Amino acid sequence: MQVRTVQSKIGPIAVVTSDELLIKDVQSALDLIATVSFETGHSTIILHKSAICEEFFDLKTRLAGEILQKFTNYNLRMGIVGDFSQYTSKSLHDFIYESNGGGRIVFGADEEEVIKLLG
Repeated sequence: MQVRTVQSKIGPIAVVTSDELLIKDVQSALDLIATVSFETGHSTIILHKSAICEEFFDLKTRLAGEILQKFTNYNLRMGIVGDFSQYTSKSLHDFIYESNGGGRIVFGADEEEVIKLLG
């Protein structure tokens, strides 16, 4: 896992990249939150979709809701970068649309879009 900082109008953002899955369940999400928050002190994290298990994107598993609630509980903002067009679930697309409107948890095609949505 590599963490780099980018500056934005909302402040510093920790951009996390990894060749392995970082979020597999709620505990691994909490571990990521603790590690990145401790190492950087930043309250905003961007993570690439490839570092998140596929179950996250199946809303029936409730994993996305549980994990995103942890980010909210710890007063963190999160951006997820990736191509979400492969998913056919209307519920997931509605969830992404609603999330992007709130600005705390956002989904975008690239880092620039995610940073814009977070701000």
